[in-house]
Amino acid sequence: MKKILIVFLFGIFSSLTAFAQQTVVKGSVTEAISFDPIPNVTVSIEGTDFTTLTDDNGMFEFTSGLPLGDQILRISKDDYLFKRYPIVINEGQTVDIADMTLQKDNAADLFTINLTDDELDDESGGLDNISGLLQSSQDVFQRTAAFEFSSSFYRVRGLDSENGTVLMNGIEMNKIYDGRPQWSDWGGLNDMLRNQELTTGLAPSAYGFGGILGTTNMNVRASQYREGGRVTYSTSNRSYTNRVMASYATGLLDGGWSLATMVGRRWGNEGFQDGTLYDANSFFIAVEKKLNANHSLNFTSMYTPNRRGKSSPNTQEVYDLKDIKYNEYWGYLDGDKKNSRIKEIEEPILMLNHYWDIGSKSTLNTNIGYQFGKVGNSRLDYSGGANPSPAYYQNLPSYFLGDSDGPDYAGAYVAEQNFMNDGQINWDRILDANITNASVGDTGAYVLYEDRTDDTQINVNSIFNTEINENIMFNAAINYKNLKSENFGNIIDLLGGSGYLNVDSFDGFQYDAQNPDRVVGEGDKFRYNYNIFAEVISGYAQAQFKYNKIDFYVSGSVTSTSYQRDGLWEHDNFAGNLSYGKGEELKFTGLGAKGGFTYKITGKHLLDVNAGYITKAPSIRNSFANSRDNNTVVDNLSEETITTFDASYIFRSPIVKAKLTGYYTKIEDANEISFYYADGITSVGADLDSETIFNDTSAFVQEILQGVDKKHIGAELGIDAQVTPTIKLKAVAGIGQYTYDNNPDLYLTSTSFDRTPTYKSNLKDYKIAGGPQQAYSLGFEYRDPDYWWFGATVNYLSNTYIDVSPLLRTENFYLANDGLPINNYDQDVANDLLKQEEFDAYFTVNLTGGKSWKIGDYYIGVFASVNNLLDEVYKTGGFEQGRSANYASLLADNQIPKRKFGPKYWYGRGATYFVNVNFRF
Repeated sequence: MKKILIVFLFGIFSSLTAFAQQTVVKGSVTEAISFDPIPNVTVSIEGTDFTTLTDDNGMFEFTSGLPLGDQILRISKDDYLFKRYPIVINEGQTVDIADMTLQKDNAADLFTINLTDDELDDESGGLDNISGLLQSSQDVFQRTAAFEFSSSFYRVRGLDSENGTVLMNGIEMNKIYDGRPQWSDWGGLNDMLRNQELTTGLAPSAYGFGGILGTTNMNVRASQYREGGRVTYSTSNRSYTNRVMASYATGLLDGGWSLATMVGRRWGNEGFQDGTLYDANSFFIAVEKKLNANHSLNFTSMYTPNRRGKSSPNTQEVYDLKDIKYNEYWGYLDGDKKNSRIKEIEEPILMLNHYWDIGSKSTLNTNIGYQFGKVGNSRLDYSGGANPSPAYYQNLPSYFLGDSDGPDYAGAYVAEQNFMNDGQINWDRILDANITNASVGDTGAYVLYEDRTDDTQINVNSIFNTEINENIMFNAAINYKNLKSENFGNIIDLLGGSGYLNVDSFDGFQYDAQNPDRVVGEGDKFRYNYNIFAEVISGYAQAQFKYNKIDFYVSGSVTSTSYQRDGLWEHDNFAGNLSYGKGEELKFTGLGAKGGFTYKITGKHLLDVNAGYITKAPSIRNSFANSRDNNTVVDNLSEETITTFDASYIFRSPIVKAKLTGYYTKIEDANEISFYYADGITSVGADLDSETIFNDTSAFVQEILQGVDKKHIGAELGIDAQVTPTIKLKAVAGIGQYTYDNNPDLYLTSTSFDRTPTYKSNLKDYKIAGGPQQAYSLGFEYRDPDYWWFGATVNYLSNTYIDVSPLLRTENFYLANDGLPINNYDQDVANDLLKQEEFDAYFTVNLTGGKSWKIGDYYIGVFASVNNLLDEVYKTGGFEQGRSANYASLLADNQIPKRKFGPKYWYGRGATYFVNVNFRF
């Protein structure tokens, strides 16, 4: 009995000793200002399977089998900014981190603004801003670039949006035509697009190889939305004036069903620019069925039809006579503003996604996406009348001041007064001209038509993820895309006429030679009619390795791309297979390789390095010389090559987060195609196999720039500091230099002539246009314990350059029509004429603020912002016109008091506001 008692007491003692020596990680999470406990916060030890939620008192605890040594504790919850805490776990000891804090994330309101303010314009590269970053990012630099610099059309690292990959449920949304995402296809669906998984730069993504600007995957699974609803009303003077949205999600219901839905509308007679109507509706529904413990099926549909009026770039002469709100595209008709250039988009998206949890550590996600619909861009054609543009150069004072017989001051004064007092499209005159023609049996002098693209695309992919062990993660995917793109002009409105002749009024060519002198009516095809077929097959594989001191990854991809044009009409100037029928099938193979590592110097200090080498197919847009007229392919077409590298130092503490990055990107063998009207083309080769024929020609041309090399180097700095529980400071700097890195080849094609010889365009070291190359921001945010907050930023932007004309930098600039240098050519004067314009630097001040109330189980929130508070006037971009294409004409244009063909500019918006009120239940 005594022995039994001794054994029993020894067992109890051993158990107590073991318990006392148990390894434990525990703590609590509170709100950063009120210090109220926050339940249901996700707490995890990074790089492990240890994850739990805080209880009603904000408490959590981990026991048993914990990893030892330096670890990172991550806390996160929806609508809060996540935090990471470095900890050290020793065997038999307790780590107790009490009162960790989380701060409310205000980016949800900012996200609401930026995603709906559609700044993109497919026809003007100067307006291609940082799409792909219009989202809620945790990186202070990325957030500032999206929310503070976007109104200046700042491009992160100077790169176009085609360099970032945008996905929904793992399906890529970038267009095959130009590589860019069409944000209007999901515009206004803000509540449904908050669940995003982001990577920046070359960082690895679980969904695909990605672009060099990063990857954004928007998760639109019905089961991933928080249960409840939201009703929102907004008013603004930016793109639209009013918006209403309503959304609701059921969460997971009995039987394994989940449903999420949303409707919205945005509208306004005009935004900041005159005559820019906005009319958009948004519809969304996602339904998910959990079939069993391992399989789930999700269907998502979104439809966001939208129409918006475009605004024009203008010469400085026009802005001086009017103001920065002036827009030449509209005029009054029956007392209402009618814009001649409307962009209309209707492209529904349907997705079916299957999720398979193969085991506890492996998943397979298979997706089918189908998109169809139309994109239309309207404009006036005037085969039988005068140019209807009120800002046409012959309507402006500069035309009369530049008279070859000397300045006509009287004519200039009349033109000035007419333009200042009206200066808009005269719709009544257009209607009267057409009605008059119809009365005598003639076709119309004017017509309103649209450039239409009707795309049908199917995407199929499968994404595999597996955790090989606690240190190694493997990802792989295979993707297939198939596109049929129907392209044609479409008659919208005969404007009082009885019909319109389908003939090129400038050169007299038949657009449809098999149906000559055809008279078309409303709804008929006009000017051009062809299909583009494209097929893309790609695959990627990636391995990620995570250890205590270092994480690293390697990733590779291969892509097969093919394009083919099928002409449905025979153009008079390109007989037979040159324009009609299927042209050459273009095939490209793209390869990608990237890798990087993060070295954890300590829990607070990290070094992150990434490098990549990518070859990719040129876009459809840059593969055909002029797809509207013929099957001709760009000469010497090949894959584009990108080499990129970046290195970052990262500092993280509970109070200060900082990241300093240096980067280098080299783009080689790129193609660019531009379309414009040029005067002074002095060396046109009618037969390149014989002696070059020199002329002095004016024509609408296609400028093909090939073998373009570009270099992007710079540094990014982002710092934010929670200096007190209520005050946060931030500082951001983006310093870059983006230049052409060679002298690429250039040639012109046109319906007016065959083509020019191939020139060298002396672009090396010219700056690449596309927003400021240097941007700085200082800001603060105050959050009151009574749940109101206020923030202000001061931004300084500089080193913005005009888009230069490559043709002016060729020998065409200095050769006369006899093939010899122009008489009196002065190199010093030429250097001044060709000097690239740099726009003035400027400051902007932006304010944001908001207040929220909790009433029972309901929440009411108010958010407001003012951009450019001091109403700063600044240029955001512009381009040199190609009308004066040689030394003599450009010099003459610069010597008159006001240039007839000066550069055209875009100006930033003045002071604007946005107010948002939402009710959440």
